[in-house]
Amino acid sequence: MTRRAIAQADAWGALRRFTPARIALGRSGPALPTAEVLRFGLAHARARDAVHAALDGEALAATLAAAGHPAGLVHSAAADRTTYLGRPDLGRRLDGPSAAALAAPGPSPEVLLVAADGLSAVAVERHFPPLLEALRALGPPWPGARAVVALQARVALGDEIGERLGARLVVVAIGERPGLSSPDSLGLYLTHSPRRGRADAERNCVSNVRPEGLGYAEAAARVDWLAREALGRGFTGVALQFKEQSAPVIGAGAPVKR
Repeated sequence: MTRRAIAQADAWGALRRFTPARIALGRSGPALPTAEVLRFGLAHARARDAVHAALDGEALAATLAAAGHPAGLVHSAAADRTTYLGRPDLGRRLDGPSAAALAAPGPSPEVLLVAADGLSAVAVERHFPPLLEALRALGPPWPGARAVVALQARVALGDEIGERLGARLVVVAIGERPGLSSPDSLGLYLTHSPRRGRADAERNCVSNVRPEGLGYAEAAARVDWLAREALGRGFTGVALQFKEQSAPVIGAGAPVKR
C-alpha cells in the first residue's frame, strides 16, 4: 500500500516562476505546508523591519557626493520614527533648523530631487543612487538638478522644500509602504510648482522602482518624459498622463518634443 504524502503540491505550481505573488502554495491537510508558513513569517518580518529601519542620511549624501551629485540634508518635524509613524502630518513639514537652512539666498533650481526615507529606508538606500545615475545619463536637466536627502519624510514634504528653494519641479523619490513580496519598492512623485497645500491629484507617480519591478532605465525614461512635459506645459497631475510610444497628454496642445 502506498502512503500518501502529507504535504501536497499545488497543480498550478509552475505558474510561480512568473510572479512573486503568494500563489500555488500547496497544502498539508487543511493548512499550508510548514515551509510556506515560515516563508510568510520571513516576508512579514522583512516588511516590518523596512518600516522601522532608519535611513542614514549622511551616508546616503556621501554616496551621492562621491558619484558627483552633492546633496543637502533636511529633517521633517517628526523628531523620531515613532512620532513619524503616528503623526503623518509632522512628516509633511520641515523642522525649524531645516526650514531656516533652506531660507538662505541662492539660485532657484529648475528641477529638485528629494530622496526621502518614507516607509522603507532600504528602498532609498538601494535604488535611489542607481536611479539617479540612469537619470543623469539622459542629459539635462538631471546632471545639474539640485538634490536633498530628507529624513522622516512624507511625499508632501517635497512641496515645502521645493517652495522654499523656488524649484519649478520637484521629484520625490520615497520608500513605499512595504508589501510581503516587495519590502524595498521606491516611488517617484513629480509635482510642478511645488508649494505647501498641493493635493495628491496635482502629482504624477512612477511606482515600484526596483530590479524586480520597474527597472532603473525604464523608470528614468518615464520620469524624464513626465518632467519635460511638466516643465513645458506648466502642470503635473491627473491632466498629465504617461503613455507608451506617442505619450499623448490630456490637456491643450501636442506633447513637448525632447
